[in-house]
Amino acid sequence: MSILTRYLIRSLLGPFVFSLVALTGLLFLNAVAQRLEMLVGKGLGWQVVAEFLVLTLPHTVALTLPAAVLIAVLYAFADLTSNSEVTAMSAGGVKPSQLLTPMLLSGAILAGVTYYFNDHVLPEANHRLKNLMIDIGNKSPTFQLREQIVNRIETGDLERRFYLQATGIDPATNHLRDVTIYDVSDATRARTIYADSGAMAFNAEQTDLYLTLYDGTVYETTAQRRGALQRTGFGSQIIPIRGVADVLERSQQDARSDRELSITGLAAHASEQQMQRQQAREESWRQSTFAVRRALALPDSTVAASTPNAPNIGRFDPTREIQDDGVTRGVVMTTRTSVMRADVHETTALRYWVEIHKKLAISFACIVFVLLGVPLALRFPGGVGMVISVSVGIFGIYWMGLIGGENLADKGVVPPFWAMWTPNLVFFVIGLVMATRIGQPASTTRGGGFEELVHRLARKLSRRRPGSERVPA
Repeated sequence: MSILTRYLIRSLLGPFVFSLVALTGLLFLNAVAQRLEMLVGKGLGWQVVAEFLVLTLPHTVALTLPAAVLIAVLYAFADLTSNSEVTAMSAGGVKPSQLLTPMLLSGAILAGVTYYFNDHVLPEANHRLKNLMIDIGNKSPTFQLREQIVNRIETGDLERRFYLQATGIDPATNHLRDVTIYDVSDATRARTIYADSGAMAFNAEQTDLYLTLYDGTVYETTAQRRGALQRTGFGSQIIPIRGVADVLERSQQDARSDRELSITGLAAHASEQQMQRQQAREESWRQSTFAVRRALALPDSTVAASTPNAPNIGRFDPTREIQDDGVTRGVVMTTRTSVMRADVHETTALRYWVEIHKKLAISFACIVFVLLGVPLALRFPGGVGMVISVSVGIFGIYWMGLIGGENLADKGVVPPFWAMWTPNLVFFVIGLVMATRIGQPASTTRGGGFEELVHRLARKLSRRRPGSERVPA
């Protein structure tokens, strides 16, 4: 590795790390804030919260890594140009086009890292995050009671509903005073329990609550005996309330969506969906052929193939009421179902192919942004403002094209390849054109090329205004 290559990579490394950390931090906080309400009030331990944060991070990194490449290239080469280092290199016999080669190699390495990350790390993280969010969503809030209000007790059994009120609650000993429990689990029976005191405790698994009540009375009414009230006194009574779910029960869902599969898995699922689509289309064709032959009173094709001399069932009669034929109506319904199945399989297969091309296109974007950023920064150098505005504009257009193409491809309007690769191809062509002119000077010591670009655009727009042409004398 030459001294120049090491110097360029070192100049690129700092801005790349900084931009990657900054962008990832901003998007990561936004992603966590969107799902924060699912974590609040669940009584989750710090291990579960830490696992949630770690599993959320890969999705954010997949978005920010190509953007960090673009920002780093723009900043590094704009800084080299503003410090006249590129001019010094040109005076030493180094052509500006020679600076592009080591950067493209670095972009290729980052593209390979991005591909591995999106194909192996990201799908597994998405799968585990989905399972974790399902488990958190199924978990009831931590059992907490407040004094002198009616507390609703959440249980795993939706048919059992309890409300509890206590005048005093000692959190240290879990002792209750003046307890009232309303049991409304059964719509045909209403039961209210009053107790002088009580105590609550969980089982060893921390999933079931046991209320021990002392010196109380049970009042119960039933729908079968209207106006009757049954009263029962007790010295002590234990009421089990199961499924309070004070701990998080972990489960493992094997089903994976398109964003939880690698490229190999996506290709296998897409091939399976296309095969099922073909089977549905063949079934629809067989049913349609059978319906037409029956309506025209022709022999079935399978019978005709096995028996060449089989006579026709009859001649076609235009006055025949075939819409009253139950068999024909059944065939029509079956055919419609087959067509719908074929459409569903085709849509699913398209979604898998879109995800495959999206993984590849985002990885290749690292090379495209290097090819576009180096000549752009050399020809139109500027400060931090130029880096921010240009990177935001380029990356915004890129992601708008990517998201719009994904929506069109999912609907079958555009093939998956062109939907995902069009932004890359457009910026790649622009980068190639600019790379061929990389040796042409574009700025002076009195101003930056970015300001010059703005003035050029302003002059071109002013020339196109009506009445701006000069009238010859």
